[in-house]
Amino acid sequence: MFKREGLFTMKGNPITIVGNQIKVGQSAPDFKVLTNDLAPFTLKDAGDKVKIISVVPSLDTGVCELQTINFNEKASELDDVVILTISVDLPFAQKRFCGAMGIDKVITLSDHKDLSFGENYGFIIEEFRLLGRGIVILDKNNTVKYVEYVKEIGEHPDYEKAVEEARKLI
Repeated sequence: MFKREGLFTMKGNPITIVGNQIKVGQSAPDFKVLTNDLAPFTLKDAGDKVKIISVVPSLDTGVCELQTINFNEKASELDDVVILTISVDLPFAQKRFCGAMGIDKVITLSDHKDLSFGENYGFIIEEFRLLGRGIVILDKNNTVKYVEYVKEIGEHPDYEKAVEEARKLI
């Protein structure tokens, strides 16, 4: 499996990111994650809309919480776009988080079981079995149109750039 060492940090400490790094222009790889009700979810289940995939280590941390809230708010501005937030949090924790925070426009998905998304998209933090932080945008045909791997896991992604890129595809 592909590893990227020395390019990413968590609290300033180097970490290793594992998985197949994706690039703009390639066909999006499939993945299998779980919904909050433990049902399997694949890329096909997201339909033929533009997709914003928001990747976070854990919804129970400040930056991840704000990232998810931010995209939940942006969702009402983006017609014909589905927003997925993927973490390795257990589906039960994701469901609790969404209820407590009023997250109702973003679909939260768990990659805890197989790390299928993390491996296929290159987001696994090897040292902690968490996902790194980033954003992936796919067009209606599941072609990768935008990718951001956040270099310092504790920092925010570029929300405005991601929304701008998604709007170009609507």
